[in-house]
Amino acid sequence: MTSNLKRKEDSQQLNGGVKQPTWSKTFNSTAVWEEKDEFLDVIYWLRQIIAVILGVIWGVAPLKGFLAIAIFCIINAGVLYVYFSSFQQIDEEEYGGTWELTKEGFMTSFALFLVVWIIFYTALHFD
Repeated sequence: MTSNLKRKEDSQQLNGGVKQPTWSKTFNSTAVWEEKDEFLDVIYWLRQIIAVILGVIWGVAPLKGFLAIAIFCIINAGVLYVYFSSFQQIDEEEYGGTWELTKEGFMTSFALFLVVWIIFYTALHFD
């Protein structure tokens, strides 16, 4: 039991400091991302959160059509682009370039957005 606890404490130590949890680094602009996949996971899940929020908004405010889809795509891509280029200020080339970060998890967030949008729109605006 003691060795297990010791290993856990050792894994939390990084360069003499305590390793920050991933979600606390998400909103810290000076965070250092040790693992590439950790930052990509944050991008993925932020995109899913944005998809749910925008799906609810689009369903409540009865938006429909191609324009609503285009606005979702612009907001989704734009918010994440500003996040990783301006807020986190990471080197995009480490992650395969701007395009790779921009499309990380985009199609799953688009599908989630459509599902949430359709559910809320149908529940609120059809008899």
